[in-house]
Amino acid sequence: MSVTIWHNPRCSKSRAALAALQERGLSPSVRLYLKDPPPRAEIEDVLNMLGVPAAQMMRTKDAAFKDAGLTTNDDDATLIAAMAANSALIERPIVIANGKAAIGRPTEVIFDIL
Repeated sequence: MSVTIWHNPRCSKSRAALAALQERGLSPSVRLYLKDPPPRAEIEDVLNMLGVPAAQMMRTKDAAFKDAGLTTNDDDATLIAAMAANSALIERPIVIANGKAAIGRPTEVIFDIL
């Protein structure tokens, strides 16, 4: 099974998700999405796998969200463009497997897609 995690090693939730996957014997592909930002099309693909509005894939409480002049009422196209321009706006961690994706908050939800 191919598993990918969009990971930020400075984030405790992201570290916990990676450790949980490894404890299950999985060796996920680790995407350091802050250093290797996903392009708009990939963000759209993952958003479709998540099956949620774009705002739910974002760190809406971070200062960067408000500094960018964004609100949770903005349309998905606007929010997706913002994530493509600044990957720090993307919620973490995101685990992708089996054509599905899950945001690991709480960590246990990542196992729903495995």
